Formats: sequence, C-alpha cells, structure tokens
Amino acid sequence: MTDQQPGASDLTYEQARDELIEVVRQLEAGGTTLEDALRLWERGEQLAGICQQWLDGARARLDAAVATETDADTDADPDAAPVAE
Repeated sequence: MTDQQPGASDLTYEQARDELIEVVRQLEAGGTTLEDALRLWERGEQLAGICQQWLDGARARLDAAVATETDADTDADPDAAPVAE
C-alpha cells in the first residue's frame, strides 16, 4: 500500500467500493504482518465511510426528488389523496 491515498473527495463511489473489495480480499487472504493488517483495516474503514457518504448523498437526492414530485402532484390536484411512501 502507498502512503499517499486518495481522500473522500478524490474517489467516486465505484472506486472506493472496488478498493474496499480489494482490502477485504487481502485481509481475508491473511499472510500480512500485524502492522499491515491494521493499516488495511484502517483503510477499509475509511473506504466504507466514503461509500456510506456517497450512499447517504444518493438517498438525500432521491428523497428530494420524490418530495418534489409529490409536491407537484399535490399542487396539480389538491383533492388527491396523499401518496404513501
């Protein structure tokens, strides 16, 4: 592993996920020193956090889109029943 690793703003979701998969593969394969295993674990935690940030952002965008769509539907027909989510 290199000392210079991309941060959260430098990785796409797919890049972080793919690197996380590789980190897990290396940890599961074993054969590393304790120090290397700890470094891999820490990087895996960082990558999992990056993936979660991307997923949280995607969820917020979807929720906003659904809310906007629901608001538009309500504005179009004020007598319409509320849409269950």
